[in-house]
This record gives sequence, C-alpha cells and structure tokens, in this order.
Amino acid sequence: MTLQQLRYIITVAETGTMTEAANALFISQPSLSNAIHELEKEMGIRIFDRTNKGIIVSKDGEAFLGYARQVVEQANLLEDRYKHGIGGKQRFCVSTQHYSFAVNAFVDLIKQFGHDEYDFSIRETQTYEIIDDVAKMKSEIGVLYLNRFNDTVLCKILKANGLVFNELFVAQPHIFISRHNPLAGRKSVTMDELAPYPYLSFEQGDHNSFYFSEEIFSSVERPKNIRVRDRATLFNLLIGLNGYTVCSGIIDEELNGADIIAIPLKAEGNMRIGYITHEKCIPSRLGEVYIDALKRYCL
Repeated sequence: MTLQQLRYIITVAETGTMTEAANALFISQPSLSNAIHELEKEMGIRIFDRTNKGIIVSKDGEAFLGYARQVVEQANLLEDRYKHGIGGKQRFCVSTQHYSFAVNAFVDLIKQFGHDEYDFSIRETQTYEIIDDVAKMKSEIGVLYLNRFNDTVLCKILKANGLVFNELFVAQPHIFISRHNPLAGRKSVTMDELAPYPYLSFEQGDHNSFYFSEEIFSSVERPKNIRVRDRATLFNLLIGLNGYTVCSGIIDEELNGADIIAIPLKAEGNMRIGYITHEKCIPSRLGEVYIDALKRYCL
C-alpha cells in the first residue's frame, strides 16, 4: 500500500468515475484501474462496486476511505512542515443547501488553510444530492435542515446511507424579501398577507417532493409559485417581482447585498439546521475547521 494508491482511491470516490479521476490525476485510466485493483488485492477487500451508472464506494470501502483520508492528510501535514509547503494539494468538499453561513464558513476555511496549492469545492445543490454526495464520500460534510414534517422521511434515508445528522441550531421561520417590498416595514407577517406575492423556492429535480424542499411549509398551497436552481436568481426575482421565500432568517449583507432583508413569519414550526457526516468517517482536520466555522456563524 502506498500514499499514491490512497490518493488514487480518494480521487475516484470524489469524482465517481475512473475517467474523471484519471484526468484529474494525469494518468491513464488502465494505470489507475490497475493501481486500485492491486490495492484491493493487497487489502483483501473490494473498495469500489462497478455498476452501469459508474463506480460507487462499497460498504468495506467506506470504512477504508475514512482511514485513507486521515493517512493522506497526515502525510500532507508532514510534507508541508518539512518540505516547505511543497506537499500534495489540500482537498476538501462540502455540499449544502443554499445558506449564506455555509459559504461564509467555507471562506474562513480557505483563508486559514488555502496556501499556495489547494483544491476545495462547495456545492450548493439539491437536498437529495447533498445526501448522495456524503453517502458516496464525494463530500465530507453536507448542510441541510430537518423539521417535524420531513424528519421521519429524511432520517430514514440518512440511516440507510450510514449518515449522521448533527444539529447546529434551531431557527424560527422567516421570509426573505426585497427591502422595497410593501411588507418590508412590518415586524412580522402572516401567510395570508403573503398570498398576493410570488413564492420562490429551490427546484429539487427528480426528487421534487415536499420532503426534500429547502423551504419550511413547502406543502402549503400558494397561488403564485416560481422555482429556481441558484441563490443569485432567487434574490434577483425577490427584488424584481416583489416575491418572497421562506427561510431561516440568517443572511449576510456582505455576501448577499443590502437589498434583501429577513422578517419573522407568524407560523408554527421551526428548522433544525445542521450538518451530516458519514458514520464511518472521522472528520479530517479541514472538516473540523469547517464545522467550527459553521458553529461560529450559527451563534
């Protein structure tokens, strides 16, 4: 077993295909396949399952990858200390629902550990993909929310994928609206008062179920609905159409501008916002730093 082989399997797990991993590693696909096959033979386990849809981490591979990440990270630390920063690139990936505090924490991580070379990723994506990314170890951490409505369904999916939910904080329902919206001066609003305005939510693709929605009260019938894929589009429509979205109430003016404000929503319910990790993986040093940064922004 070599460090190079461990770096190979980590890259394959992150990309999900031999072709993409080989391109990222600048080696041929046959060489990569042979290296992984030799490692599997030496360790006496099957690290990856080959399917028609690509490569997925096997059950044995999940535990092995957790240890591999720790070994590679420690090797990088040694190289950084004794070879004056010419060690391998630092790698880290997080998948998240569309939360500004998750982006802020990512910025803090890069400021602290983004030296001359690094390869970090943040994926603001759909709820199901967040779960899938962490389950397949493409991302070390996923950020999402649970509430009374989706808890049973999502917790069942998390458990089936060997994932653990770690609560960060409980948020009361708010809305995001434009500073120029007629409701902007209110101390709080009701669902009835929102009826004349377009409701914006994040589209969930093939898993566009109420249970995977990023917005609390997703099952409430609304006369005007608009679904989007990214945060910038949603904010532009909030401003251009006087629309609204239901949210946690946490917003960063530096990141999102001063035109979007949060107002409490008078409705029963809350959001348990937290992060998910794989139960067989110990958080890496970068993962621990990112989690600490999340906690700071959630206070």
